[in-house]
Amino acid sequence: MFLEFLYPLVRIFTPLNVFQYITFRSAYAALTTLLLCFLLGPRIIEHLRKLKVGQAIRNDGPQTHLVKGGTPTMGGVMILLSIIISVLLWQDFGSFKVWLCLGALAAFGIIGYVDDYLKIMKKNADGLRGWIKFGAQIAVGLAIALILYYSGETEISYLYIPFFKNPVIDLGPFWIPFAVLLLVGESNAVNLTDGLDGMAAGLLIWVFTTLGILCYLTGRADFSAYLGIPYIEGAGELAIFCFAAVGACVGFLWFNSHPAEVFMGDVGSLSLGGIIAVVSLIIKKEILILIIGGVFVLEAASVILQVLSFKLFKRRIFKMSPLHHHFELSGWVETKVVIRFWILGGLFALIALSTLKIQ
Repeated sequence: MFLEFLYPLVRIFTPLNVFQYITFRSAYAALTTLLLCFLLGPRIIEHLRKLKVGQAIRNDGPQTHLVKGGTPTMGGVMILLSIIISVLLWQDFGSFKVWLCLGALAAFGIIGYVDDYLKIMKKNADGLRGWIKFGAQIAVGLAIALILYYSGETEISYLYIPFFKNPVIDLGPFWIPFAVLLLVGESNAVNLTDGLDGMAAGLLIWVFTTLGILCYLTGRADFSAYLGIPYIEGAGELAIFCFAAVGACVGFLWFNSHPAEVFMGDVGSLSLGGIIAVVSLIIKKEILILIIGGVFVLEAASVILQVLSFKLFKRRIFKMSPLHHHFELSGWVETKVVIRFWILGGLFALIALSTLKIQ
């Protein structure tokens, strides 16, 4: 990492001291991923087209989506590459938290990549068998939970709830299955939301921006004490990771906005959803993340409720799930659904940040 070579030069040229500030590196990490997406995007999309890596559209989905068949998918590779390169340039690797996030990004990304690859090879929207995909997510989630639990962090098993300054309970070893549930749930929730042009990318911008702010505040002893939130040593560095993700999502949205030139695919949605959960676990925002990513929660809940209602009562609550399809079938055009969900995502983010002063 080139920052390690710059730090000793501060004594010679003091303006280089700016590279030690997390805020500076966060901003340039975001700018780096944005530029990388602009540079790599057209080449990746063209390469995917040559490989005929086209999206298979569900037969039981909205009929208006059939025209999207053949649009290149696996565009999440663009996001992952830009984040990894940017993090390697701007991140301080003195903490294992950074490496854990990179490992989680890669692990969930591999699961998504295999799923996308099988969908393309089989020319259908099924991909990995459900139990294999779910089992792989649980395995990755369990590995991450165990690493965090045995990392030596004294308050890792404490559960904090918004509006309460002190932890409400110490989950002890039960924190491990709780963490696995959050990791798998958040990963799949983002995956379910990735169904319309630009929707998941736009919502992820809100989520990662909010998480980036929270990471910075949590990593500052003075700010965390003032706000009454737990201080986590080294958490500030994760702000750089989060803002790198923000820049990557903005860059990807350039190509994914309606009509989309490329889709994120599971390689992007599963990995980014997993990272959201990892960061929230590290900074002790396991419950608050349900507010920050409120739209993802609503989307996942709509699928669960739809399945339960049909299994138990043979009736459907929504015209189609996930929730965005319900509004499409209710007469909303795709762009209206996306923009309104973006607005809702912004409101959830603001509500989450407002809880910092209501404790």
